[in-house]
Amino acid sequence: MKKILTTILLLLLFDISLSAKSGYKKIYLWRSVKGMETNVRDTVLHVPEKIINPQKKNKTAMIICPGGSYHHLGMNNEGFSSAEFFMENEIVPFVLQYRVAYNGHHHPEMLEDIQMAINYVRSHAEEYGIDKNKLGCIGYSAGGHLVLMAGAFGKTDELAKLGVKVTESLRPDFVAPIYPVVSMQDDIAHKRSRKNLIGRKYTKETQDKFSMELSLPDDMVPVFLLACKDDPIVKFENSERLYKSLQEKKITSVFYFYPKGGHGFGMDDNWVNRKYMWNKTYLIPWMKEIGMLE
Repeated sequence: MKKILTTILLLLLFDISLSAKSGYKKIYLWRSVKGMETNVRDTVLHVPEKIINPQKKNKTAMIICPGGSYHHLGMNNEGFSSAEFFMENEIVPFVLQYRVAYNGHHHPEMLEDIQMAINYVRSHAEEYGIDKNKLGCIGYSAGGHLVLMAGAFGKTDELAKLGVKVTESLRPDFVAPIYPVVSMQDDIAHKRSRKNLIGRKYTKETQDKFSMELSLPDDMVPVFLLACKDDPIVKFENSERLYKSLQEKKITSVFYFYPKGGHGFGMDDNWVNRKYMWNKTYLIPWMKEIGMLE
């Protein structure tokens, strides 16, 4: 057990070190917010230092939310690797290092962070050459749950409770949950993510509220969903139930899945992405189809 814990700690420290990725500048979203001083270093938006194609205006933006069971963050394979792909496609990426249970954080901190990131990106749209009405959020695993919350709960202003004056819509224009945590129901929940999000003492009410298949508003933003049937971490039925709810509510959505691929492949250079190229084959064309990309 001691050896396992040591290995996990080393992996976490390695992943945290990746957050200092060269070529990116750090935006500390809570730096100027009174009462949030102890949270400043836990919430960071990583932005490419070089603006993509400065001559081109009205570009699409993408906030990237790595996964990690709401406990830690896979900043490299799900964060910065995704950012590199989006930059290649002239989409402006923002990698969100949001607060997690590893640093003692639980709901609503994660939702506050993504709302703060959305407000920042839209408020700085001119600086980055972004069309503020073409802002998406992609998330992996627990990050997929977070982007679903951003789409579903975007009309609930969590920032006002912290004294932040919001100048922009807090809802993304579309979301892309990839092999996502969806449900908090006992039969298919990823229990570690559930514990890290809402704590040990959760109620039936909070369990249902954070089961995203049960909490989709009728005007939910468009959803791009992708998962693998052999996922050993998050049960594939999470995505099946989500897509069923999306279809029942007639929400613009697509669901792509593969028989094999597992979990955690992100956009890193691995056999899953080399074989399927799902980001090029499906995600980019879908973004064009819904009018979020030229």
